[in-house]
Amino acid sequence: QVQLVESGGGLVQPGGSLRLSCAASGSIFRVYAMGWYRQAPGKQRELVARISSGGSTNYADSVKGRFTISRENAKNTVYLQMNSLKPEDAAVYYCNCEAAVDTSGRRYGYWGQGTQVTVSS
Repeated sequence: QVQLVESGGGLVQPGGSLRLSCAASGSIFRVYAMGWYRQAPGKQRELVARISSGGSTNYADSVKGRFTISRENAKNTVYLQMNSLKPEDAAVYYCNCEAAVDTSGRRYGYWGQGTQVTVSS
């Protein structure tokens, strides 16, 4: 019904930057909140940043001041600009969105397949 396709992951040196993108497509009536989560080996998946359809944002304390989440509602796309990357930021990053597929009022959560971010010298 709804597919999320992420891009932009890769290998970067400490202190470097990456920009992740995630586009939602399929039988979408409306996309509400969109966000990024990450999961490092042996750890639980955690929220990185989230943005509402109106543009309100919240961030994990560990990324505040370094990461910026934004979105283009017309394209159902969310971005994560990651600056001053640290080795502890290395993880698989997953895109998430809350969307409605019809006018019933029901909302569903969807996940992307994940994109690897590696921070290493």
